[in-house]
Amino acid sequence: MTESPILFSGPMVRALLAGTKTQTRRTLKDQPPEWATFCQQPTMLNVLQQWVPSGPWAWSEDEQTPARPLRRWPVNADGEHYWLRPRFSIGDRLWVRETWAPLTYLTHNEPDPQAIIDGGFYRADGGTVDGEVSRWKPSIFMPRHASRLTLIVTDVRVERLQDISEADAIAEGAELSQHPGMDGGVMVKTDVPGVTASPGVWYRWLWDEINDKGAWRSNPWVAAYTFRVIKQNIDQIEREAA
Repeated sequence: MTESPILFSGPMVRALLAGTKTQTRRTLKDQPPEWATFCQQPTMLNVLQQWVPSGPWAWSEDEQTPARPLRRWPVNADGEHYWLRPRFSIGDRLWVRETWAPLTYLTHNEPDPQAIIDGGFYRADGGTVDGEVSRWKPSIFMPRHASRLTLIVTDVRVERLQDISEADAIAEGAELSQHPGMDGGVMVKTDVPGVTASPGVWYRWLWDEINDKGAWRSNPWVAAYTFRVIKQNIDQIEREAA
């Protein structure tokens, strides 16, 4: 088990707080080359996150014998083996970084009791202090002690981005609409008032918004993390468990 920071945007922080976000997808740092991904299935990863293909199409030295699982594969022309290694594993604890400001950044008025308890302000909470805070610290600079959300990783999958299911798109934090689609399917709200979209379309828009236009079309390999949300600082959880 490891402890690591993880960044989230304001809308996704609000989804975590609301309990509607239980998954996140992150692009694998080292994308597999084409020779490593051709005809392969991401479900064939062992506990070490190594490719372990099997089945009737798997290679065997003798065509007369059953195909054998290849324990170190795929391999390129130079004999190099390619391993997929997601950054986080089941059981890891992730402390959320978000846009934040310490109490000393308050320009006027007195901080409310909750801000005093938190030791600062969180921009995802809304604009009640926007204008009263001299500036906001980007999420990447949030210190560990200021984090208010901890995620416990419960599942890890490696897949292509566009393989996301409608159910998984909802688990990514989509806000459901009260009105079903024309085919009766589930619809989710968008940033445009009165406009809804299917969960998959909503997530495609979200991915491009976060990762730049056209990022969805490139269909990278991603690690899909499922987690349990705890609305506490990671160190506070440790103190209470001691």
